[in-house]
Parts: sequence; C-alpha cells; structure tokens
Amino acid sequence: MRDLGTGFRYLLKGQRWVARHGKQYGFGLIPGLITLVLYAAALVALALWGADLVSWSTPFADDWSSPWQGLFRGFLTAVLFALGLLLSVVTFTAVTLLIGQPFYENLSEKVDRDVSPDGTAPESGLPLWRELWISGRDSLRIVLRAAVWGVLLFALGFIPVVGQTVVPVIGVVVTGFFLTEELTAVALQRRRVGLRDRLTLLRSRKTLVWGFGTPLAAAFLVPFVAVFLMPGAVAGATLMARELLGEETQEEAAPAPDSETVSW
Repeated sequence: MRDLGTGFRYLLKGQRWVARHGKQYGFGLIPGLITLVLYAAALVALALWGADLVSWSTPFADDWSSPWQGLFRGFLTAVLFALGLLLSVVTFTAVTLLIGQPFYENLSEKVDRDVSPDGTAPESGLPLWRELWISGRDSLRIVLRAAVWGVLLFALGFIPVVGQTVVPVIGVVVTGFFLTEELTAVALQRRRVGLRDRLTLLRSRKTLVWGFGTPLAAAFLVPFVAVFLMPGAVAGATLMARELLGEETQEEAAPAPDSETVSW
C-alpha cells in the first residue's frame, strides 16, 4: 500500500517541478489548450444533439406512453453524455501528447537532466517523424483498449445501485491507469521501451500507478483542470519512469529565483 502514497508524491513532485520552471510550464500549456478547445466543441455538440441521436437509435420507444418514453430516453441521453465525458478524459492525454509531442519531449528531457546524477537525459536517436509515428500508433492502441473498457463500464452502468456507485469508481481507477501509461510513455519511448514492455512494467507496480493516475483522473473530470495539470503530470511521470526502471535520481536543487519561476 505504500506505493499508493509514493505514486501520489510523484504527481505532486511533477507539479512542483514545473512551478519552479515557469518557461517549461508555459510552453506545456499550449497543447492542452488546443485539445481543450477541440474537446469542448465535441462535448457541446453531444449535449445539443445527444437527445436527437438517442431518439433516432431507439425507434422501438416511439409508441411508448408518457412518462416512460421521456424517462427512458432521458436516462440514455445522460448515460451517453457521461460515456462521452469518460472517453474524453481517457483520450485527452493521448491527443494532447500527440499534438504536443515536441513540447513534452523537451520538458521530459529537462526533468531527466535536472535529476540525473550526471546531468544527462536518455535519447531515442530517432528522427522526429519516427517518434511521432510511434507515439501516434501506440496512443491509438491504448485508446482502443480504453474504449473497450468504456463500453464495458457503460453496459455495467445499467445495473441498479452498483452501476451508480461501484462502476464510476472503477471507471476512475481504470482511467488513471491508462493516463499513467500515456504520460510515462513520453520518457519511456526515449529509452526505446515498447508498448508491450511498458504495460508489463506498469502492471508490475499497479498500486504505484494507481496512486499517481487515479487522483489525476479524478482531477481531469473538473473542466479546465487537465490543461493546467498536464505539464506537471508529464514531469511527475518522468520521475516515476526513472523509479520503474531503477535509475538513480538525485534530489532536485531549487533554482535561484529568476524570470522563469512561477508564482502560485
């Protein structure tokens, strides 16, 4: 159980790191803001036309009497929006990392150099287009896995009581695992660790992953929070990736006050 606390501390360490390196934090916000606009537009469209979609997909309920038709379709509309929100949380990180690959690669490298005893950071040696291809391919595979979980949890949501209590909690935990995979991938891909090996590595320390990813997934449910936490989440995931691989890490020395320091 100690790993739960350790994972959460890495999340906090990442936020502290970007707070001390304001320029990196500022650049790290750009991809999240772009993704936020895209996802907000999609969710608004779902909210506006979700009821029409449900009505079109449930023609068998056209002849139902009131209030059963309204209750049934209203419930399905709410569940559809909740599923869309869950998938947006799961895929937000993947899309943001894909859009902001150069930003987050640079941020992750600086974290590595900052805490490495010899001041160096691992490099993949691959051209940018190749890194983008690998990142996009792996992100798609993770999103598909997450979508399968999303559909399963959507179906379980119809179970009375359990669907409204236990299932949402499981959903946040599952989302946290996939978020952590996507975030640690930034550092692990530079070390030439493939998707299958990354998943094996994370599953070997599930409580560590849950300690990092679950509170992050819960925070991402709050509008706009994901954008501001993403840079620190990448930094914290880089620190956690070093522990997963058994790499030595020195305690970060606080930088002298300068124009890059963020005031909270």
